[in-house]
Amino acid sequence: MHIHFLDPYQFRTSPVHTLDPRVKLVLVLSYILTCALMPIGAWPVYILLLTLVFSFELLSSLGIKYVLRRALLALPFMLAAFPVIFTNGQTVLFSAKIGSLQLAAYAEGLERFVSVALKSWLSVQAAIVLAASTPFPELLQAMRAVRIPRLLVSLFGLMWRYLFVLVDEALRLMRARQARSGESSRPGARKGGSVAWRARVAGGMAGNLFLRAFERSDRIYMAMVARGYDGEIRALPMPPVPESDWLALGGGVGLMLLLLLFGILFWG
Repeated sequence: MHIHFLDPYQFRTSPVHTLDPRVKLVLVLSYILTCALMPIGAWPVYILLLTLVFSFELLSSLGIKYVLRRALLALPFMLAAFPVIFTNGQTVLFSAKIGSLQLAAYAEGLERFVSVALKSWLSVQAAIVLAASTPFPELLQAMRAVRIPRLLVSLFGLMWRYLFVLVDEALRLMRARQARSGESSRPGARKGGSVAWRARVAGGMAGNLFLRAFERSDRIYMAMVARGYDGEIRALPMPPVPESDWLALGGGVGLMLLLLLFGILFWG
């Protein structure tokens, strides 16, 4: 089976991989919802949620290091919440004056920022485990099975499939540029032109890639319509959920509700 290098799915024979995709999808969504609704500063519950996601990473045979390395993608989005440190609070950590602007960092804002960053980090890890343990076509079928709108599932499917087409077109352009580029044999000679020249060439390649993608998408859509496409990709019906997976679903959702209730009662 050919797997594109962008595909996050990792084939393993672990209990998480063999779990029904619908069950995994609901469990991950309930985990992310629990993280999102957890009150600020519920540190004991955060530790329990972290232990839970680490356990699933080990159970899936992916490894904690594999997931943590990919979870770094969430770092820029975490930094977007950094200004909350300087919001209104009572306990001032430090203050600084930048020109006519007076900034003060508050302990309450720092607690809010760390909580938001930690919850985002945990949610991204859960999503990575789901994507790495479930083939994307099965994820699309699971989305339709849990009654996610058909149009939204179709958008997910088309975006996923033609992301690889776009990357392949970009690689083809880069190979063509490399094949047509000369290289001086003199030692220390500069490759290419100035920065402006490189920017102009990169802009031309980006425009060419956009035109190719637009024309190819139009041809693909017309071919799909000619074959009876009506907004939904047909697939064979999924088998019934095994009883053991029902038990895992009930236990996981019940645990998430218990942790959420515990956090709201003591830190809400």
